[in-house]
Amino acid sequence: MFFLGIDIGKRSHVASAMNEEGKVILKGFSFPNSTEGGEKLLQKIISLSPIDQFKVGMEATGHYWLSLFSFLDEHDFLIHVINPIQTDGWRKGTEIRKRKNDIIDSVLIADLMRYGTFVETSLSDENIFSLKQLSRYRTYLVGTASDFKRKIIAVLDQVFPEYDTLFSKVGIFGKASKEVLLELSSPDAINHISAGTLADLLGEASRNRLGMKKAEELKTAASHSFGVKFAQEAFTFQLRSMVEQLKFIEKQITDTEKEIKKIMDDIDSVIETIPGIGPINGATILGEIGDINKFSSPAKLVAFAGIDASVSQSGEFEGTHNVMSKRGSPYLRKALFSAALVASRHDPVFKAFYEKKISDGKHHLTALGAVSRKLCYVIYAILKKNEPYEVRLK
Repeated sequence: MFFLGIDIGKRSHVASAMNEEGKVILKGFSFPNSTEGGEKLLQKIISLSPIDQFKVGMEATGHYWLSLFSFLDEHDFLIHVINPIQTDGWRKGTEIRKRKNDIIDSVLIADLMRYGTFVETSLSDENIFSLKQLSRYRTYLVGTASDFKRKIIAVLDQVFPEYDTLFSKVGIFGKASKEVLLELSSPDAINHISAGTLADLLGEASRNRLGMKKAEELKTAASHSFGVKFAQEAFTFQLRSMVEQLKFIEKQITDTEKEIKKIMDDIDSVIETIPGIGPINGATILGEIGDINKFSSPAKLVAFAGIDASVSQSGEFEGTHNVMSKRGSPYLRKALFSAALVASRHDPVFKAFYEKKISDGKHHLTALGAVSRKLCYVIYAILKKNEPYEVRLK
């Protein structure tokens, strides 16, 4: 048996191999992160020994390892993806701990593989991996949409400060309001059309929920607006452009959620049997956890989410202000808090648990953090057993 260690880089990788006695048979073989590079590595390996005689190890360095992993997996290599923390620890216990370069690291990974004392970073199956990618992409899109909303409000406050009094906070970004902002991006533009034309625009965009009354309110506010009068073209251009961008991003969010729900329907996970966890939240939780078997206990899952109570000096969880684990998943943590909020209101077990914490004098966020931890234990149990959640009242 031979052990191949690969140090991962953005543009190129470095491979070294050793036999079972620790003799290096390949040292510092550099190859580009490309199809040609993968073929180059493959030919080098085959020249040494058959593929089934190799165990391959590589660090999970950013996302750069994924392409090489996929290439080697297609060629039936036995691959282990190692947490970089493991190699750092291994380096400290070796004579080369004060030195670090691509060649040394590739030899170190091969040596770590030879001893087999590593903890593997589990690459979940394709559906779970897809959920992780799509859920994180959705989070990015939602954040971008929120940013555009804040900027739109900032421009409106200057051009048409009375506008937000005519639509509720949610309504400003409703379909009818966005159509008005796209077509009529300033008080002057509203002043120059008839109430009837404006009512038709509102009615069509709102499925006739809005009409002449709202049109007259808009025209009255526009005629007395205290918005800036200079550089209006620049302001209205920004406003129209940002509303167009917001509409596009919102469509992307909808399309992404459809893809997520399609995968969730296919895998039919028991995660959605827990109150507060729907397809979107469930997808995030499953994607971030990956293989539940990589956690030896529910406490390890709690720590991975960064919501373990021991991180606070007082031993009391302080919501989003606690000292969180740097290695925890912020995506998982946010999904758990969101689910805990719903569960503490609608599930009898979680509701009673939350109310007990409140009656003990705990702050809302502290109690919600406790519910999140309890939720982790439930998630761990049902995923391990692959059994749906059932309410068990004492």
